[in-house]
Amino acid sequence: MGLPFGTRFPGGEPAYLGLGSNLGDRLQALREGLRILEDSGVGVLRLSSVYDTDPVGDLEQDAFLNLVAEVSWPGGAEDLLRCCLQAERQLKRERLRKNGPRTLDVDILLWGRLVYRKEELEIPHPRLHERRFVLVPLEELAPQALHPVRLITVRELLARCPDRSGVRKVAAGSPLNRTTSPAIIRPLPGTKTP
Repeated sequence: MGLPFGTRFPGGEPAYLGLGSNLGDRLQALREGLRILEDSGVGVLRLSSVYDTDPVGDLEQDAFLNLVAEVSWPGGAEDLLRCCLQAERQLKRERLRKNGPRTLDVDILLWGRLVYRKEELEIPHPRLHERRFVLVPLEELAPQALHPVRLITVRELLARCPDRSGVRKVAAGSPLNRTTSPAIIRPLPGTKTP
């Protein structure tokens, strides 16, 4: 069944968060989401490259920018989820339809060997193995991380992933890096680049 909410995961292993945006200034939304997480006490250890990705599920929407953050968190799963939801709320995410457009989406993808299943939260993310838009950046950071339910590595999950949607690297390294050229981050029509 996993550890109860509010408990600390033994060993202090890093968690991996997926961040995505497809409304407004997508890169700025990722930057701001990371800042909000850090202000909430989430320690951002490493960031994947930024990827421009095709929507999955609801195809009638614009492309996303996605990245994965390796983070440290001293508390439990429920508290980390609250931080993720707070970042989404501060960027005015609206949940109008399933898999619909969003200013910011923050998901807990993987957290060491933790297996946790409740209505509000599942770790590892229940669709992680089906989504290239998170597996590609996750594999960049942690190719040998073991999925604690499927018992294969992230690299193997990516190789077996049935999703064939487009995932294109647009910026290497941190989106917080001020040397990242905004010209390589394709803004959506009507938006300004940072």
